[in-house]
Amino acid sequence: MYISVRRYNNVRSVRTVMGRIEASFVPLVRQSPGFIAYYAVDGGGGTMATISIFSTERMALESNEKAAAWMAENAAELQPEPPEIVAGKAEIASRA
Repeated sequence: MYISVRRYNNVRSVRTVMGRIEASFVPLVRQSPGFIAYYAVDGGGGTMATISIFSTERMALESNEKAAAWMAENAAELQPEPPEIVAGKAEIASRA
């Protein structure tokens, strides 16, 4: 399992971006081969993070490219800075 975490700072309207993500990015990323899960987190104060989980490293890294293209096309006016990205293989996993 491979995970990509993207942290966005200084988002002008997290609520608006989240609505756009839910409406059009989630359906797009769900169609990606190897898709396991996607989460978006409102961190408060104009900060948000997204978590993409895939079965392969290639697909997790490609999700960063898809997210960047989607943000540029759908929310550039609300997201002035590129995200900080941490991606890699899940070394420890625990579930309830």
